[in-house]
Amino acid sequence: MMPIKRFDWVRMTLVTFFVDRNTKAMVESYPVGYLHTVVPGFFTFVHAANPGIAFGILADEPNRWVTIVLAIATVGVCALLIWLLLSGHVQKMIARVGLALILGGALGNLYDRVLHASVTDFLYFHLGNHYWPAFNVADSVIAIGTLLVGIDLVFLSVHSET
Repeated sequence: MMPIKRFDWVRMTLVTFFVDRNTKAMVESYPVGYLHTVVPGFFTFVHAANPGIAFGILADEPNRWVTIVLAIATVGVCALLIWLLLSGHVQKMIARVGLALILGGALGNLYDRVLHASVTDFLYFHLGNHYWPAFNVADSVIAIGTLLVGIDLVFLSVHSET
């Protein structure tokens, strides 16, 4: 097994951010509201602007303070993630990868929020009458990173009994 390098997480975070940013840039060349069915009844490529948070929560809130509060909260979360990764509190590779993915995704969505006051979403899955809210690469890697950190916490971490 290869040893974990102290700053490998930086590379993973940057790659995640740039993949997210490049996919969103491609989508942003289409007008908001654009739809293209890729797999009928299952997947549609869209260009949606989400001013809220996950699943469109707070999306109908017209107050610009919501955008400011969300951006500030994201900066705080990013600072915490960077501290966790720099401090050495997170040793296992699975958790470090998870935190790096979460950080890269959070930075990607923060970039959108600061520039556009909304987050660009474009992946829209549905099955019959069941629709999953549109999302993006950043949302995907945040979910994957959260899953990895959860696996580490629940299954891999050694808990001492005191």
